[in-house]
Amino acid sequence: MSKRSTVAVEIARDAGAFALSFFERVGGLVIEDKGPQDFVSEADKAVELRVRAAIEQAFPEDGIVGEEHAPKPSQSGYTWVIDPIDGTTNFITAIPAWTVVISIVHEDKAVIGVTFDPIHDEIYTAIKGEGAWLNGAPLRGPADASLARGSVGTGFSNRVDPDGVRRLIDEVLKADGVFHRNASGALSLAYVAAGRLLGYVEEHMNAWDCLAGQLLIAEAGGRVEVQSADDMIKHGGRVVVGSAGVFDELVAIADAAYTA
Repeated sequence: MSKRSTVAVEIARDAGAFALSFFERVGGLVIEDKGPQDFVSEADKAVELRVRAAIEQAFPEDGIVGEEHAPKPSQSGYTWVIDPIDGTTNFITAIPAWTVVISIVHEDKAVIGVTFDPIHDEIYTAIKGEGAWLNGAPLRGPADASLARGSVGTGFSNRVDPDGVRRLIDEVLKADGVFHRNASGALSLAYVAAGRLLGYVEEHMNAWDCLAGQLLIAEAGGRVEVQSADDMIKHGGRVVVGSAGVFDELVAIADAAYTA
């Protein structure tokens, strides 16, 4: 675990620096549409290939699941789940809110999570049962927050009906809350772990976007809906996370929004 965590941080930092080299010339990138509000750039593909090569060199028997390329089965019981650039829409429009995300799954649980924001040189790391850190400093989210005293992150994708997010925003506002969307779910989850956001709710996220962040939040003392990591890798699913003071209310808000 310790070796994999160290290597994951090294790989994330290298990938972030590599992604920055594309970001600095973002106007000339080749961009493809995957669907409405869903894009992939040559940077996403190149960064993922670089991350995969580094993983295969360090741990050749580990599995790899990434957003842009075919999965590699695990022979060791460990699977790396990667998003080379979460927040591609921000990336391709020169908005400095995107991140490199790596999680490692073992026995149906995320055991290591790394989220690296190279723009601000912030690296969030978590090891199951050992804690969470931002640039090496321990993370501990607030325990007594209320929805009236902060913002709740949310996201939306073309995989779900837009009525769900409309209802969600309405429920948050009725609870005297404020909603926040920065178009990078992984970065928003890291902000929850750091206490910058009270929580985060999204009807459907893919595993590469959320597993690292969910572990960060849990290890920072927040609360997370319990899920099978293996099932999330296969299908994705709902994500509700938050500080202890607002988590139950956020679950109720999500239930009302997504089951109406």
